Amino acid sequence: MIWRGLRDLEEWRGDQPPIREGENEQCPHACGLCPDHRQDTCCTVLEVTRHCNLKCTFCFAEGGEGGDIPFETLRGRLQALAVPGKTLVQLSGGEPTVRDDLPRLVSAAREAGCRHVQLNTNGLRLAEDEEYVRTLAEAGLSFVFLQFDGTDDAFYRALRGRDLLDVKLRAIDNCARFNLGVVLVPTLVPGINTGDIGNIIRFAVSRAPAVRGVHFQPVSHFGRIPEVPSDSGRFTLDELLAAIEEQAGSLVPGDSLLPSRCNHPLCGFHADYVVTGGGGLHPLHKGGGQCCGKVVSADRNRSFIATKWERPAHPESASRNDNDGEKGCCAADLKSFDGFLLFARRYSFTLTAMAFQDAGNLDLERLRRCSLHVFDDGRFVPFCSYYLTAQG
Repeated sequence: MIWRGLRDLEEWRGDQPPIREGENEQCPHACGLCPDHRQDTCCTVLEVTRHCNLKCTFCFAEGGEGGDIPFETLRGRLQALAVPGKTLVQLSGGEPTVRDDLPRLVSAAREAGCRHVQLNTNGLRLAEDEEYVRTLAEAGLSFVFLQFDGTDDAFYRALRGRDLLDVKLRAIDNCARFNLGVVLVPTLVPGINTGDIGNIIRFAVSRAPAVRGVHFQPVSHFGRIPEVPSDSGRFTLDELLAAIEEQAGSLVPGDSLLPSRCNHPLCGFHADYVVTGGGGLHPLHKGGGQCCGKVVSADRNRSFIATKWERPAHPESASRNDNDGEKGCCAADLKSFDGFLLFARRYSFTLTAMAFQDAGNLDLERLRRCSLHVFDDGRFVPFCSYYLTAQG
């Protein structure tokens, strides 16, 4: 089950050229970026540890088993994967912040030529260790993908085994203190937190510009939960679109949520906004705009997305505790063109989603359009095939 018919599937998919059957009998096993692959790398995932300080119900990486990868090994991998001035690398795990030398790894990524360095984290250490956050920012970290499952501790108890909402709030505050952009990443599980989607969006907007957006991930069943679920256990992309429209109301116009044109349209969506003075969202693109055109390159998508999630430099960013989302354009100089551009960059906000595949819904047509690649053993491997096979 990938679509429940709440939107017209063919209209959402648009023109998608079909794959040719029988091109590579090894796909998705022994997967890499073979000649059959149809998209370059937008974001490279680099696992830096298998250790984790949580035991989550759902974990695609089976975090907690194994150990840290030696620093010199990782530095070599960074040098191998980086295309100077282009690469967006996501440091992942496990939980990357269990490493004391993570700031050195961020520096190594920058030295290798990575243009953007992203951290995927549960936020525990970012909440507790302000000095650690400072060293990450000074090392060149671009932005943080923060696990954020809802606005009530009941969701964290169900999915993460403990109360964590206060931890998330403190992690956001510490990142804001050092001008690190934060993207909230909810794992959406039917019957647990899918009724909190509107609250998550409203919370994120209220914490702009420190929070740069929300990246929804409907639960996929691999890693720690490998069993293929019944249809009722899935939360499909069109269900997510409908839930946003219903729960967020007029805050999020339905025609501002557009299918991905970098990956396959059934893999996700993207929407761009500017946060207004009253705490609203002004869409920058709507249906029929540039995001609904032809397939875009990974280079273009990477540059566009990463600069939305990074926070522009602010002269007082090193010392102020930024929580001024309610000021919006009321606090900006909009009389000059430069002032308007700075405002639009500073108060940019995104809603995105990635519907990962598992063994029950794997589609090679989608896999061959994947631009999220894990770097392992000298190869770039599409994310879903990596965690579905012995490679992950």
